Amino acid sequence: MHWPNAHNANDAWRYAVLLVAAAPLAYYVFSSIAARRFFRRERARKLPDFAPPVSILKAVRGVDFATHENYCSFCRQNYPQYEIIFAVNDAEDPAAAEVRRVMQEFPSREIRLLIGAEDLGANRKVNKLARMSQEARYEYLVLADGDVRVGPNFLREVVAPFAGENIGVVTSFYAGIAEDNLGAHLEAIGAASDFFAGMLMADWMEGMRFALGASIATTKAWVAKIGGFAPFADMLADDYELGRRIAEAGGEVLLSREVVWTMYPAQSLRGFWEHQLRWARTVRLCRPLSYAGLIFTHGLPWAVLAFFVAPSKSLGAAYLIAYLVLRFCMAWIVGVWGVRDETVRSKFWLIPLRDAVNFIVWLVSLFGDSIVWGGTEYTIDRGRMTRKIPPTEAELKAESMASR
Repeated sequence: MHWPNAHNANDAWRYAVLLVAAAPLAYYVFSSIAARRFFRRERARKLPDFAPPVSILKAVRGVDFATHENYCSFCRQNYPQYEIIFAVNDAEDPAAAEVRRVMQEFPSREIRLLIGAEDLGANRKVNKLARMSQEARYEYLVLADGDVRVGPNFLREVVAPFAGENIGVVTSFYAGIAEDNLGAHLEAIGAASDFFAGMLMADWMEGMRFALGASIATTKAWVAKIGGFAPFADMLADDYELGRRIAEAGGEVLLSREVVWTMYPAQSLRGFWEHQLRWARTVRLCRPLSYAGLIFTHGLPWAVLAFFVAPSKSLGAAYLIAYLVLRFCMAWIVGVWGVRDETVRSKFWLIPLRDAVNFIVWLVSLFGDSIVWGGTEYTIDRGRMTRKIPPTEAELKAESMASR
């Protein structure tokens, strides 16, 4: 490519910026290719007829606008034999009452409710998973977050791949069901149109080495190989750790073509900011080099910078147009055609705003070591959480009594 006056050393920095600004555009193209490659292949794949008994483990806390239907979706599986184990931190949690309601509505379904768990670490979700896995009746385990909804063939889709050799984890994409709230819409759009694009690129280039918390299928044998849940009971990114540790133990991590749904409730500006920052710092602390490299995937700020430093208005405008065209194309292929996320389809015009907010979050998340989760503030050191205000004796005693 010929750059006007490129021989002028004083303009070299301009062309360096323009060259780097092309990196996100290339990323959008290759991510679109990766998504098309994955979904075309997986939708044509015929899964084996493999359906062993399964234990579904659901660590839950609180309720939202769709909790009842989410829980019920796990009771309507087209699957021969399975149990569902719910676990809450304490009996007064509203989720416990919702679980009991579901148990009454589906009396023929194997459903159990556990109250409390041994305090293995700061991550109370992992504490509950450890207890549920010990009490699970079956070898095959499917972990699903409390705000997840599934289709009737979910279990068949995520368990069938274990008929193959050396499969350690099967994990799923998640489409968003968002309340009518700007923060909820931006979060749903970000996951389906951007985060999954990077995940598909990772799967294409090096294979999956981590799992997504919305849905993780594995086995007791693989969990035992990594020492159970206790070794990462104080880790912030428990889903990432579970997948990473099983991959390091020799298990293959697969992405399922079966998409689940996750809920994005309405939230305040502060709640939105804290959640975005927690998620961003989680990624940074898990994969610091990869997270730093995300600077080359932020198309909007680079396109704006290119517009101002380009030697001509037409060239600057070309960068902005290329950003819009390629970014929308990637969002459509990954989020709409691939994941089939209705929020992305209906709120497509919010993508540039989401990208602007995401860049600010990325910058802020490069600094600091604290996050807010469930109303509690934690400091993070090499991925491990420590409560800034230690639990009181009464809290510790309540947890100990509940886990008996």
